[in-house]
Amino acid sequence: MSTRDLCGKTGALPGAMMNIAKTVATVPIDGQKPGTSGLRQKTAVFMQPHYLENFVQSIFDAVGVSGATLTLGGDGRYFNGEAIQTILRMAAANGVARMIVGQDGILATPAASALIRARKADGGLILSASHNPGGPDGDFGLKFNMANGGPATERVTDRIYARTQAIAAYRIAETPDIPTDAPGLWQLGPMTVEVVDSVEIYARLMRSLFDFPLIADLFKSGFRMRFDAMHAVTGPYARAILESELGAPAGTVVNGAPLPDFGGGHPDPNPIHAADLMAEMYGAAAPDFGAASDGDGDRNMIVGRGAYVTPSDSLAVLSANAHLAPGYAAGLAGVAWSMPTSRAASRVAASLGIDGYETPTGWKFFGALLDAGKVTICGEESAGTGSDHVRQKDGLWAVLLWLNILARRRQPVSAVMAEHWTRFGRDYYARHDYEDLEKAAAEGLMQDLRGRLPELAGQSAAGLVVDRADEFNYVCPVSGDRADGQGLRLYFREGARAVLRLSGTGTSGATLRVYIERYEPPEGATGLDPAHALAGVAAAVDAIAGIKARTGRAGPDVVT
Repeated sequence: MSTRDLCGKTGALPGAMMNIAKTVATVPIDGQKPGTSGLRQKTAVFMQPHYLENFVQSIFDAVGVSGATLTLGGDGRYFNGEAIQTILRMAAANGVARMIVGQDGILATPAASALIRARKADGGLILSASHNPGGPDGDFGLKFNMANGGPATERVTDRIYARTQAIAAYRIAETPDIPTDAPGLWQLGPMTVEVVDSVEIYARLMRSLFDFPLIADLFKSGFRMRFDAMHAVTGPYARAILESELGAPAGTVVNGAPLPDFGGGHPDPNPIHAADLMAEMYGAAAPDFGAASDGDGDRNMIVGRGAYVTPSDSLAVLSANAHLAPGYAAGLAGVAWSMPTSRAASRVAASLGIDGYETPTGWKFFGALLDAGKVTICGEESAGTGSDHVRQKDGLWAVLLWLNILARRRQPVSAVMAEHWTRFGRDYYARHDYEDLEKAAAEGLMQDLRGRLPELAGQSAAGLVVDRADEFNYVCPVSGDRADGQGLRLYFREGARAVLRLSGTGTSGATLRVYIERYEPPEGATGLDPAHALAGVAAAVDAIAGIKARTGRAGPDVVT
C-alpha cells in the first residue's frame, strides 16, 4: 500500500505543508466531566467553538500521545465526519505517529476495541453517544479507550477532567481534509493516517470464536432471522457476516444503512424503541429469531418467536451455554455483571463452580477482571454483553453466540428459556426509567432515601418486608480501586430486590433508574407475566422512596 499526498500522488506531502501546527488560545469550558462512558452532550454543544478541541486536547495532555499509535472512528451520527477531521489535525499537531481510521469514519465500539488490540495501538478515540438519538438536535459523544481496548479507567478520566478545568491552549494543524472513503495511507506532516476496513478485521475475530459452518447450516435448514440495525453502525458488520458470509437471506438485516440521525429513530435496542421488530416477532408469521443493536454497536436485544429475552436472562443463558461455541469450549474462568443486573448470572456461576463478580455500572469496571483472566463473559442489564475477546460490550458478538447455541441445540428461543428456568429458577426483572426529571427533585429523592437506609430493615411496604438496605460501594479485587456511591439497594425477605440510581448517560435533566426483580425457584411459577410478577415490588419501592410524590410522575417513561 502506497503513501499518498492530498493530491492522490505517491510520496510525501509537499515540504510547505510539513510545518503546519499552530497553537490556539482557549479557556476552560464548564461541563466537560466524562460520565460512565465518556463525554456526552447535545450535538449543538459539541459544535460550539473550542468545545471539541478543548476536550480532545485534554485527552491528549492527560494520556500523553507523542509518538503514539491511536485508532479513530465513530457511529456515523451527525457531526461524526467533521469531528474526525478536527481530531486528525489535532493529533498531527500533538505528535501522534499514526492514526488508524475506520473507513468512512465508521468504527463500531467493539470493532474499535478489536482494532486497538489487533494493532497493539496505544489507545483510541470513539465518537458516539451510544444509544442516544442523533442529528442536529440529538446527542454527540467522545470517549477514550486505552491500550487494552477498554474504556478509560476513572483515574484516567479524572486526569482528563482536571485538564479541561485548566486548559489554556490547544494545538491543531491547518490542512485539507484527509479522505476516508477508501482504505489507504496518507501522510499528514510527520503523522501517518491509515484508513482501514474495520468490518473485515472484526469478522476475522468472530470467525475465531464461533462455528460459522454450523450457523450457515442452520440458515440452510430454513431458519429465519430478522436483525434490526436501527440505521446505526452495526448495519455494515451485520450484512457482511450474517448475509454475505453465513448465508442468511438478503433482507435479513433491516435498517442496515447508518444514517446521521438514525432515520429519526432512537437507536436503543429495547422493546419500546425496536417496536417494529417486536411486532414482527410476536406476529403470526414471525421469524425464528430476532435481534437488534444500538447506535455504536455495543448493545443488543434478543427476542425469539413470541419470546422476549431480558438482557439479564440473556447474560445468564450465554454463560450457561457458552461452551457450545468453539471459542469457549474449554469453559469460563468466571462471570461478571453490573450490580443493577439481575442475580440470574450469579446463579449460573454458582452452579458451574466458577467465580462471579458484581461491579458498578460501566464497562470500564470489567477491564481489570478481564485483563487478569478472572472472568470470560460480562454483562449489564442495559443490554450489553461481551467477553474477553475485546474490552467492550459487543452487540453482534452476543447475537452470534446465540446463533451458535441455537445451531447446536436446535431448539426455539422459548424452549431454551424454559429449560434454563427449570434448571436455575427465574429472576423476574424490569427497569423503570423516569426521564428528564428536574435534577433537584431526583437528587433530593436519592439523598432522602440514602439517609433512611439504616432504619429500613424490618419495615413493611405493599406487603413486602425489607430485609436490609445499603449503598453499593466497590473495591476492585485486582487494582484495589474504589468506586463509592454506585446505587441504593433494597433487599426484601420475599426474594425480591430493588436498586435506585441516577443515570450517567443522559444529556438533559436527570434520569432515575429503578431496577426491580423477584426470584422464583425452579419448582415455582416461572411462567408469569413479568409485569404481574413484579407489581408488588414496584409498589413497595414507590411506597418507600416516594417516587410519585417527589417527581410528580404517575409512572415511568420507559419500562424494559
